[in-house]
Amino acid sequence: MTPPSVLNLNAYLMYVTGKAARRRLTDTLTAHGLRLWHLTVLAMLEEAGPLSKGDLASRLDMNQSDLTRTVTDLEAAGYVESARDPSDRRRIEVALTASGGGALARLDSEVSATEADLLAPLSHEERDRFAALLRRVHTHLERDREGPSAR
Repeated sequence: MTPPSVLNLNAYLMYVTGKAARRRLTDTLTAHGLRLWHLTVLAMLEEAGPLSKGDLASRLDMNQSDLTRTVTDLEAAGYVESARDPSDRRRIEVALTASGGGALARLDSEVSATEADLLAPLSHEERDRFAALLRRVHTHLERDREGPSAR
């Protein structure tokens, strides 16, 4: 049993909760041959439309080599397409395919079920509040990452 002094450390609670969430989500996604970054890139492309690899990496705070590997995996699965930008041949645009959109839609219920299981001790109102608080902290951290001009 974790002692109260440790349970009073928010950093510890965020770490172990995040670790458990990642483990469970990984189990859900692995059944489909995917990882969290795959899901994240698919979701970003669905919302934003085609993006350059550089823009994707920047928006997701992702290492460029990790993004390239993730896009390569998604291309092999037929979930995204990459092509050189006709207006700037140095840029490679990545776009979601119909198959990728379908995969994302199919995963939605399983990912939601995994999240519901993780958050089972919370009421629906508490889950909504928890999500809002996480988004607020995320926004704060994004501003820190972007520097003083973003504040």
